[in-house]
Amino acid sequence: MVVEIITIGGYNEVGKNQTAVRLGKNGDDVVVFDAGLFLPAVIELQEADANAQQKLDEEKMRHIGAIPDDTILDKLGLRNKVRALLIGHAHLDHVGAVQWLSYRYKADVVGTPYTMEVLKQLLGDNNHRIPNPLKTVKPNGVYKVKGNNGKSYDVEFVNMTHSTPQTAMMVLHTDEGAIVYANDYKLDNNPILGDKPNYQAFERLRKKGVKALIIDSLYSSSEQKTPSEKVARDLLEEVLLTINNKKNGIIVTTFSSHIARLKSIVEFSRKLNREVLFVGRSLKKYTQASISAGICPFKNQIRMASYKNQVESFLKKATSQKERYVVVCTGHQGEPGSILERISRHQLPYKFNKGDHVVFSSKTIPVPANMANREQVDKRLKKENVRIFDNVHVSGHGGREDARDLIEMLQPEHLIPSHGEMQKLIPMMELGKELGYKVGKTVHLMENGKRLKLS
Repeated sequence: MVVEIITIGGYNEVGKNQTAVRLGKNGDDVVVFDAGLFLPAVIELQEADANAQQKLDEEKMRHIGAIPDDTILDKLGLRNKVRALLIGHAHLDHVGAVQWLSYRYKADVVGTPYTMEVLKQLLGDNNHRIPNPLKTVKPNGVYKVKGNNGKSYDVEFVNMTHSTPQTAMMVLHTDEGAIVYANDYKLDNNPILGDKPNYQAFERLRKKGVKALIIDSLYSSSEQKTPSEKVARDLLEEVLLTINNKKNGIIVTTFSSHIARLKSIVEFSRKLNREVLFVGRSLKKYTQASISAGICPFKNQIRMASYKNQVESFLKKATSQKERYVVVCTGHQGEPGSILERISRHQLPYKFNKGDHVVFSSKTIPVPANMANREQVDKRLKKENVRIFDNVHVSGHGGREDARDLIEMLQPEHLIPSHGEMQKLIPMMELGKELGYKVGKTVHLMENGKRLKLS
């Protein structure tokens, strides 16, 4: 049986994740994991052209390098053999390119309920229609991929913790053993929303045999175990409940897709006896997706605004009676056009007073555009004499010690570092060597557009 890994995207950069697995007796079946965006390219385009969102098409996205170069499947004669496009979770660097690429495959697009609801929101935003059926699989559920000549393959969506709900560690079962796709993950035994990782499944997979583990290496050089989301919740509690803020305005900004974090923000805001206002399009989009997926415990405790008149109305109320409201808004990266960025420019009717609180429950993603944007927002906020609380956050990506534990629990025959340029993949390779893997034989440094035969 043929088992071949084709590393399409996410092996030369952080983003545009996509990996294909070719299998079957004659290599007649292909399963594709993820179709993500390279967000820095999109951000640069949007900053250069305010109308870029309306003009985006597949050709432009390929030209700027924003989507995976899946034309390798055409060159190998495999595009028509793709049987399923499987999406691990709802972040744009994993699901954002589906709208540009999925039509090329006569295949279902498959993900957990929240992931599929986010995809529907993305398609609606850009007025896109795709011909592919959208299929949902509950966490820890199984999707059966129909192959050629009556062959079929089970794919498990094993529950994994990350910074967005219903993230799956996808497991493709083959006659040669399981191919495990762990992009992205952390090992959080105290999640604020959803269940902890399915360790029983890890044990079962180890006993059955794991052929290869494709593993998120973003923080493999960080010699730590990534803290639980409960730590971020504790940090938020410190900032929101133990700092004197009785009459101050409070603005909190975080990742819109981080529903667990939003849950904590809402709960502590309610303890302050303040009404919670969600302001911004992406916040409404991801929150609405969580409501549609049935996983939004705070849906009746918030008010949402995304349209211009509604946004301005909410912010006028919040600035006139600051002790009554917590404003949760977009703009944690300083993105041009986001709510916080526009407030900082006095383009929206929220007026800062000295001592108002601005809480960044996030970390600035270290790409030049984000760092420059955030620096400018901070400068403008400091001129307003507000109190800034930065990095009230823990990561959703596992550190080196999370990776060690995951590898030891699964004991894969082959290890494939992913999710980053070479400088991020090499530390994972070094960890593999430490655990007994052999470079080029059982631990493999890959690049975009490369192939690895495992049988």
